Amino acid sequence: MKSAFRLLLSGLSVLLLPACAQKPAVLVFAKTQGYYHTSIPKGMQTITDICVPHGMAVDTTRDASAFTVENLEKYRVVVFLNTSGDILNDQQQEAFMKYIRSGGGFVGIHAATDTEYDWPWYNKLVGAYFLSHPAQQKATIRVTDKQHPATAGLPGNWERMDEWYNFKNINPDIRVLAYLDESTYKGGENGEKHPFIWCHTFEGGRAFYTGVGHRDDNYDEPLLQQHLLGAIKWAGKVK
Repeated sequence: MKSAFRLLLSGLSVLLLPACAQKPAVLVFAKTQGYYHTSIPKGMQTITDICVPHGMAVDTTRDASAFTVENLEKYRVVVFLNTSGDILNDQQQEAFMKYIRSGGGFVGIHAATDTEYDWPWYNKLVGAYFLSHPAQQKATIRVTDKQHPATAGLPGNWERMDEWYNFKNINPDIRVLAYLDESTYKGGENGEKHPFIWCHTFEGGRAFYTGVGHRDDNYDEPLLQQHLLGAIKWAGKVK
């Protein structure tokens, strides 16, 4: 294995690591221009806690200036954690599209669908837009596809407390991994086939979305942690 070496630039010592020594990196992005989820800090910490032991470095930010072509090249996966509203300007959108088209990974959590309503490309990437939600209550997620790393360890009937989104502008090309059973709660508006967890390949990259993750205590759930880890590893092609 090649050893690390130092490069001297203008009096600064920079440690250069061989490619084999570099950890896959994840960027957790949580900018909000609409509703702010108080669970965001807990979500950031949880993603860090589950990824680091599996050899992934994690950066967290609410600053959209991180979306440059050069900076995004450092990351295997970009996670939109409960983002909301119009969060990227035109140049940042272009950088993000180039990142995905270059094979980057995307994971959207909960309010990632409540984001960028005027950007059709993002609608296709994330897979749907938020429409509405009823009061928080218990409901059952029917896991119908366990061939994916994010759902392989989940029970077929995953009952839990959360905020349950209804969706609009659903991309017909998504691969639905789990549906929300509207017979188990009040306020569903997508019918018998209410998608809630899905993935797809998109313009050279991988995209994953899960509707879970509104509440602080959601991030304490071992099954949810396992679910997010599987999603991130899949999106970033991390073994």
